[in-house]
Amino acid sequence: MPTIFALASGMPPAAIAIMRISGPEAFAAARALAGALPEPRRAAVRALRDPATGLMLDRAIVVAFPGPDSATGEDIVEFHLHGGRAVIAAVSAVLATQPGLQAAVAGEFTKRALMAGRIDLAEAEGLGDLLMAQTEGQRRSALALAEGALSRAVSGWAQALLDISARVEAELDFSDEDDVAPSSGDATSADIAALAAQVDAVLANPPVERLRDGIRIVLAGPPNAGKSTLLNAMVEREAAIVSPIAGTTRDRIEAAIIRDGVAYVLTDTAGLAAGSTDPIELIGMERAIEAMAGADIVLWLGDAPPGNDAARTIWLWPRADEREDEPSAHRLRVSGRTGEGLVALWDRIAAQSRQLLPREDQLALNQRQRALCAQCLGALQAAAAEPDLLLIAEQLRLARDALDQITGATHVEAMLDALFSRFCIGK
Repeated sequence: MPTIFALASGMPPAAIAIMRISGPEAFAAARALAGALPEPRRAAVRALRDPATGLMLDRAIVVAFPGPDSATGEDIVEFHLHGGRAVIAAVSAVLATQPGLQAAVAGEFTKRALMAGRIDLAEAEGLGDLLMAQTEGQRRSALALAEGALSRAVSGWAQALLDISARVEAELDFSDEDDVAPSSGDATSADIAALAAQVDAVLANPPVERLRDGIRIVLAGPPNAGKSTLLNAMVEREAAIVSPIAGTTRDRIEAAIIRDGVAYVLTDTAGLAAGSTDPIELIGMERAIEAMAGADIVLWLGDAPPGNDAARTIWLWPRADEREDEPSAHRLRVSGRTGEGLVALWDRIAAQSRQLLPREDQLALNQRQRALCAQCLGALQAAAAEPDLLLIAEQLRLARDALDQITGATHVEAMLDALFSRFCIGK
């Protein structure tokens, strides 16, 4: 593979800029600019010069990491430069002229680490989430994944599967041999069922998307109930148009907020008016109903009781500053105009959100990982219920294949481009 280089630190200007070079020509290119390299993993100051002209580019700290014991499994050199734009541009331009070097694309360093076996696919996904983390919960979950929490769980499941499969295959192939003891079908089924229960327990954990994308809160109710005013008060900015005219909001309006380390996406919706014949209003109501169906929490501002899904609904007494009557015990007084009840409302939302988010000690899977775990679970459940040894062996093979796809041991090429497109250039 060609040797790649890229800025691995933040965008300039900055105090320090780290230029990373990885590949078979990394040391040769570094020597062309810096002269003799320091001992491996020892930092030393070197004058960087353009090999073609001898002009000095910068005085930098140089660190060399010989492969395969490096982040990418290849030879790596880092130049710790002064972080000005002109310095970075000059060093990049000279590196681009060196034999065998080319600029890296997004995620290419991490992709090489994956291909070299320095990390697996689940760890790479965790690293991608870590780069995008905006909240403490996102950081903890992504770091656990990047540090191999899921990989270790999958490794344990895979080892248990291999042990069970070996017993089944031995009985299939060598049951007539004296040194192969007959296995107990009940014991094998019990072992498979126990493993299935472990996978099922992880699948029952809340998905990582709620941490990454935010808890979805939908404000719904009749026209002119104060939904837009309340949304603006909750996100503390003018995200939605507010008007005394009923039906001002015709479409869904989304606003994101991070509160107490939790990401939320609030959605204002069109008022739900019975008997409307306005085609635009009808489309808005359809979208409002669709948003409510996909919500994690619904803030219902109507006077009529909310629908059947009360577990995820908070029934509000909106525009409390304009009303003289008192709400029932089931409703929470709020006013987007005066701020009355907002603290209590956020407390209720936070309490419900804690049930929707994974705990610190729980594995949180993304959609791809959940789908593969579900495939593994289905195969294990089929194997546990199957009396035929040959079919049991096949279901166990399918379960192992699903686990291998989680860590990238098989079928890895199909999703690499999608994964690494989320990474920055120097990662």
